Amino acid sequence: MSATSSRASMASSTRSKRSAASAATHELLSAATPAKVAKLNGAESVKNKKAAHEPATALPEKPLSMSKKATVGELYESLPYGPAPESPSAAVAWLEDHGRSFGHFIDNKWVEPEGRDCYETRNPATGETLASTVQGTQEDVDLAVGVARKAFNSWSKLPCHVRARHLYSVARHVQKHARLLSVVESMDNGKPIRESRDCDIPLVARHFYHHSGWAQLMETEMKGWAPIGVVGAIVPWNFPLMLLSWKVCPALAMGNTVVLKPATYTRLSALLFAEICAEAGLPPGVFNVVTGNGKFGSCLATHSDVDKVGFTGSTEVGQLLRRATAGTGKKISLELGGKSPFILYDTADIDSAVEGVVDAIFFNQGQVCSAGSRLLVQESIAEKAVKKIKERMTHLRVGDSLDKCVDMGAIVDQSQRKSIDEHVQKAKLDGAEVYQACADIPSNGCFYPPTLITKVQPVSICVQEEIFGPVLTVLTFRTPKEAIALANNTRYGLASSVWTENMNVALETAVSVKAGTCWVNCHNVFDSAAGFGGYRESGYGRDGGKEGLYEYVKPAWQERPRPTVDEEQVKKFGQSIPPRPLNPSEGQIQVYQPTMQIDSTSSVPSIDRTIKMYIGGAQKRPDATYVRPVTGPQGKVIGQVSEGNRKDIREAVEAAHVAAPGWGKRAAHNRAQIVYYIAENLELRRSEVAQRILEMTGCSKEDSLKEVDLSIQRLFHWGAYADKFGGVVQETTLYGCTVCIKEPVGVVGVACPDRYPLLGFVSLFAPAVIRGNTVVIVPSQLHPLSATDLYQVFDTSDLPGGVVNIVTGSRDHLTKYLTEHQDVEAMWYFGSAEGSKFVEQASVDNVKRTWVNYGLDRDWTDPDQGQGEEFLYHSTESKNIWLPMGEIFAN
Repeated sequence: MSATSSRASMASSTRSKRSAASAATHELLSAATPAKVAKLNGAESVKNKKAAHEPATALPEKPLSMSKKATVGELYESLPYGPAPESPSAAVAWLEDHGRSFGHFIDNKWVEPEGRDCYETRNPATGETLASTVQGTQEDVDLAVGVARKAFNSWSKLPCHVRARHLYSVARHVQKHARLLSVVESMDNGKPIRESRDCDIPLVARHFYHHSGWAQLMETEMKGWAPIGVVGAIVPWNFPLMLLSWKVCPALAMGNTVVLKPATYTRLSALLFAEICAEAGLPPGVFNVVTGNGKFGSCLATHSDVDKVGFTGSTEVGQLLRRATAGTGKKISLELGGKSPFILYDTADIDSAVEGVVDAIFFNQGQVCSAGSRLLVQESIAEKAVKKIKERMTHLRVGDSLDKCVDMGAIVDQSQRKSIDEHVQKAKLDGAEVYQACADIPSNGCFYPPTLITKVQPVSICVQEEIFGPVLTVLTFRTPKEAIALANNTRYGLASSVWTENMNVALETAVSVKAGTCWVNCHNVFDSAAGFGGYRESGYGRDGGKEGLYEYVKPAWQERPRPTVDEEQVKKFGQSIPPRPLNPSEGQIQVYQPTMQIDSTSSVPSIDRTIKMYIGGAQKRPDATYVRPVTGPQGKVIGQVSEGNRKDIREAVEAAHVAAPGWGKRAAHNRAQIVYYIAENLELRRSEVAQRILEMTGCSKEDSLKEVDLSIQRLFHWGAYADKFGGVVQETTLYGCTVCIKEPVGVVGVACPDRYPLLGFVSLFAPAVIRGNTVVIVPSQLHPLSATDLYQVFDTSDLPGGVVNIVTGSRDHLTKYLTEHQDVEAMWYFGSAEGSKFVEQASVDNVKRTWVNYGLDRDWTDPDQGQGEEFLYHSTESKNIWLPMGEIFAN
């Protein structure tokens, strides 16, 4: 079986069947009991609180074709769906082979520890108990991680070609067992067999084939990067196998080993897959599966010998894991929740868009993080579009996951179904109109009907919160700008789709919506060659594509940080007492008393100068009017700078946000010219700036000049990258173009190191601004004058106000407020181990990206450490825009 890029090919083959029979089926239902079926299908909207307490939906009567009295003629006229069950015999045999009881799969063998609790896995469509699985403990995590660590020592040293062969073998074996995997997945999860058979499992094989290629090419395509070590992968229940492959494939390809924890509800397919990997010849310990509850997942993530955590799941759990791993030196990627907009313009093919709605929100019963759960429809076509969607909903069949004729299967668990229904009932109480309809739905099992909610507001709970079920909300807009504003009115940023025949509108909308993926005239299309991941509270990091490989590697020069953190200092982080006047009579310090030479024999005191903040392209006085002395190595005061506080940070962030739209949309060439201009003007002041470095640090004149020269070179280096890292065309299996563009992260907070005060400052602000970000930067606390010397350089280099904002003062005090600021999208911190932990902990609130040094120095003069590819990685977000074709030639 060849792998498919997405649900799109499956949907297209299914739609022809739907179009041939669904209309006839609905006609039969309407003819049998027209008024009753319409009412039961939700055609009468709920408009008051009394109605809100009625059942969310009722079952349509059994079709005439299913009655014993149906004649051949009636069947011929109605052309209804008959049952088309997939045989579960192979899956049942596999379960019986294991006595319907499973332990962990560690080191290529089953491990069944004694004294453990068990969890019963049930088929949500039937309620049948499938098997019992073990509830792991810390001891089990220790065993699995120890085995993975041992295996890493050999797996990471294998030639790239050998690792590629292993991944290729796994892909082949997945295809050999594709039907068994599909049936187990549908029984375990409740999704329709068509989706697991035609979408999920082919994508698993596709990911292994694709990453077999990346394993082969690692030495050339990922030069300068090395494997991290042991990866702890935690995946959710909505796509148990597919999301497993999204973590495991890049991890193994880059030379890591994996310990995987599947979701509590859906463990069986992961355990089956582990057996298949062993059969395929994957070396023992390279891939291990351990099962347990949510707390058990935290044990895995926080294990001291786990070097990287890859998580897909809810935003709330992702935040818990980020907090638990903060300050440990672990790398973490989070693919979290979403509330994706489905933007429907009046220039769209409405009938195609209606089918797109089915793919967007009713695929996998709406239990998809990228589900198009917010329909934003242009006002001029809203009534027509909603009417067509309601009509389409009446033809959807809900039923047993192993029936090949159903459109929607079961919700994964009763608790999830209850959560979905609570959101719907709350929407009714808030005055929304709820429409629920389907052609057929079983009376038993964990099912929920497709649901449409209208007459809502942008702030309605059902519009803002992720429901994770087959529930679509509808809002209208008048202009494209309003559509973009509504689309971005969310704390998430995972995915979106745009529906229009006007490609200019489609592309501009796709670029303007803040989401990691944007589909044009399609939805829920995936492929291993294109990264998937989000912005904002949808997390960070990517799964798939070359961009996804960076989540499983580290710079080759870098050892895995294992910082020692003083927890008391973390609690006190950011506390600061403003500086006081210095008394020279105490003899501890030489005060700042600059003079100006009049002639060879006389001088006068220089006019006092206290350096201000640089905010919005202008020098600004500090809010609190405190000043900080800057001393040289002998204690001599050589200058004074302003002492910043929370309000100064707030003003700087506001200035950065004002500048961000214009700076991000500037031509890359223009940004490059400005950075070159900064380098040119810095060279004009080479001797002056070098002398300042010498006075502050006490280094030699030669070293200070070298630092200035390296800073100029670094500006040229990043200026060169301004128009050479914009993105690529991804080679997905889509008939069309998939374009990955490298977008700016947004407003980036930066806290600079004390070592190399000029070079460190330049090395951090330059890559951020050339990629279209704006920055609020805290220069070296001990040696800030190298940064303040650049005020006039910026002013004379055509740098727009607000692109670079400089706030001087206590690095940790200012870092605290930058990290806690909800409108700062990323925080880079180069200071103490305690500060690194605080930054990672405090970033949890709005899930901002972080880059910290865990208290470890780096050699900023070394090109690998001071201007490596990791600077571009941290300066950009990868957005994939999918552009299907098919107007001239059939796909």
